[in-house]
Amino acid sequence: MKRQRDRNLHVVREQEDPTDRIVREILDELNSEDDFQNEMEESGRRHKRFIRRRWLVGFVLLLAAAVGVYLLVNLQTYSKVRVTDEYKKEGAGNNSYREFAGGVLKYSRDGISYIDQKGDEQWNHSYQFKNPYIESGNASAVAADKGGNDILVIQKDGVKGEIHTAMPIEKVSVSEQGIVAAILKNDSSAEIICYDIAGNILVEHKTSSVGTGYPLDISLSENGKVMQVLYFYTQDGAITSKVMYYNFGEVGKEKTDNQVSSHEYKDTIMVSGFFLDQDTSAAVGDNCLAIYQGKETPEEGVQIAIDKEIKSVVHNEHYIGLILKNEGKEGYELRLYNGDGKVVISKDFTGDYSSVKLCGRQVIMYDGKKCSIFMRNGIQKFDGEMEDNIMEIFPVAGVNKYIVMSTDGMKKVRLVK
Repeated sequence: MKRQRDRNLHVVREQEDPTDRIVREILDELNSEDDFQNEMEESGRRHKRFIRRRWLVGFVLLLAAAVGVYLLVNLQTYSKVRVTDEYKKEGAGNNSYREFAGGVLKYSRDGISYIDQKGDEQWNHSYQFKNPYIESGNASAVAADKGGNDILVIQKDGVKGEIHTAMPIEKVSVSEQGIVAAILKNDSSAEIICYDIAGNILVEHKTSSVGTGYPLDISLSENGKVMQVLYFYTQDGAITSKVMYYNFGEVGKEKTDNQVSSHEYKDTIMVSGFFLDQDTSAAVGDNCLAIYQGKETPEEGVQIAIDKEIKSVVHNEHYIGLILKNEGKEGYELRLYNGDGKVVISKDFTGDYSSVKLCGRQVIMYDGKKCSIFMRNGIQKFDGEMEDNIMEIFPVAGVNKYIVMSTDGMKKVRLVK
């Protein structure tokens, strides 16, 4: 039977509770705020990503520019200098100069003074030395009268001690604290004596030509506790060198004469010894280089045969530099070793230079007005002439900046093309 719609039927919808309506409106508004918050957070994240990308691009561009400037400055050879500052001094040509503690020691037969990088004299001290010479470290230096009997212990702020020796001075060395070791000799004998900064004798060691041999060089470690001495003697017509180490601390207390190690070198004359740092030292002979390792008891770590004539030996806390005369061709070889005995530079060059020094990662050679500078990477940074005869030169802060001491005084120069 067909169902008929009842036209009188009305659907009654339940009226919304006012409370439910209010809750719904609140929830809708909260959801709307959450959507807004999410949108804001996403916008913030997009902005941060944009800022980070800009910083990254800027950093990469800055790094590329810095690398470009570095390569431009350091991978080319300069041939001229431009004077940026000049500090003239009367009578400067009568003095000698030595780089020390960021400034310069100016010394002569009549006295010594310290000059800062602005050319200002910070202090001076008078003396009468017939043959003055300087040995220096980073914090302390000594001025000695070679062949005389007087030694001054020097630090950046002045003379800290005066030592008078009983025998003529042959060689001296100084620790960073100002302890001094000296080889003293007369016509018949030689002695090795260590002094504190006030001149008191700490160690006295007599040498013998038939025992240890004749001392040729001496060096102290940074703390003054270990001493290296190079001895030379002949026996049955054979030449022999000894490299001996003495420890004045606890390790050497029970040893005879504080001697903790000794190494012999047949048919070799060891002439130059030094400490690179507290753990590394070296001895250079006419045909070999020996590098020692050990803070308390140094032992030979590597021995390197040198097959060329050695003209000069230089060193600092990182490297050992040799200037070697080429055989069968003109000129010389600059050879630089690190503390492990590995060659880091081997460069041929021409020209004779009377002075060679190591300044950080630079080898500086000069003679008269001529100057040549090699970098640690083997690049020749400078090959040219200064305006005046060079008496001392060393790099200072700034791009290609150097201080040059000459007969006119102090000049700050910049290397240019």
